[in-house]
Formats: sequence, C-alpha cells, structure tokens
Amino acid sequence: MQLTRRQLMKISAAGLAGSSMVALGMGPAKEALAGVRQFKLQRATEVRNTCTYCSVGCGLLIYSQGDGSLNAKASIMHIEGDPDHPVNRGTLCPKGAGLLDFIHSENRLHYPEYRKPGSKEWQRISWDEAFTRIATLMKEDRDAHFIGKNQHGETVNRWVSTGMLAASASSNETGYLTHKIARSLGMLAFDNQARV
Repeated sequence: MQLTRRQLMKISAAGLAGSSMVALGMGPAKEALAGVRQFKLQRATEVRNTCTYCSVGCGLLIYSQGDGSLNAKASIMHIEGDPDHPVNRGTLCPKGAGLLDFIHSENRLHYPEYRKPGSKEWQRISWDEAFTRIATLMKEDRDAHFIGKNQHGETVNRWVSTGMLAASASSNETGYLTHKIARSLGMLAFDNQARV
C-alpha cells in the first residue's frame, strides 16, 4: 500500500487524537483504566540494611513478603538503595543492584560446611558446631603462641600467629567493639577494608 505524505500525516494525527482521548478517559477503554493496580511493595515489610560487597557501606532498603505466621517463611522480593542514607543517597552500583539475584542464587550457602584434612568432600555442620570449632581452634592457637613478655622482660601480651579481618560496612559502635575484642585477645594483625 502506497501512502502519500499527506495521507500519512492524516493517519498519524487521527491516531494521536484517539490515543489522547483514551488516555484522558474519553474512549472505550475507560473501564480498564479505572481499575487501580496495587503497588507491589504495599504489603511488604521494609528493613534497612548495609550492602555487603565492599568497604563503601551503602544503605539498602530490603522488602520482604510474608505475614510472620508460624509456618510462613518471609521471602525477600525487592532491594533498592536507601535515599536517606548519607553514603549512597539511594543509588547503588551494579553489584549492589544485583543483590536480589545473589540472595536467591542456588549456589548460595545457607549453613556452615567443614572439610576434614585430606578429604575432598565438604560436610554440613550446625552453627553451634562451627562456632565451637572456631573458638576451640582460637584458644589452642592463642595458648600455643601467646607472648607475655619480650626479650627485655617487658609485658607485651601479644598474639601474633592469628589475625582478624573485620567488616568495614558496620556501624561505628560495631567497629569499636570489634577492635576492642581483637586487641583484648592480644591480636596485632587486625584489619578491615576501610583501614580503621
């Protein structure tokens, strides 16, 4: 079908006029537009959190759905930047924007695993077993390598065979407590991403 320029302009003008009338509620689609669609976050629970990826510490708003009843499990359905957070003011980098995929990934671990020395297989253990094992190994290493006094007889109370890497995307209070715990054990090798 061949159209002249004048015919094309007439058809375009008629289409624009018709769509404008429908958008203003004057056309046959008025009933379809009258139905209000619910906002997907309307019934969600909002929680503020900090992004886990890097040392910047961007603020997040995490939305989950689930009524909190006994047999219902809440599921995270949306993550966005926190507009009230002083670090990122609502923006997220590509890694932060992809957190929802990270959370729902099939490869994400939800429990601790342990591999015995010489074994190729990982075995699932409980959180109590994991924390007990970590505490036991730390105690054994500290007892074996703790330095109470240096070669001049001065009290130094050092534990130099173990270090601690802390998370920098924590609050000031958490960072203060983490520092106090590491130093009270005598650890000299203490670091985090923000170099506190």
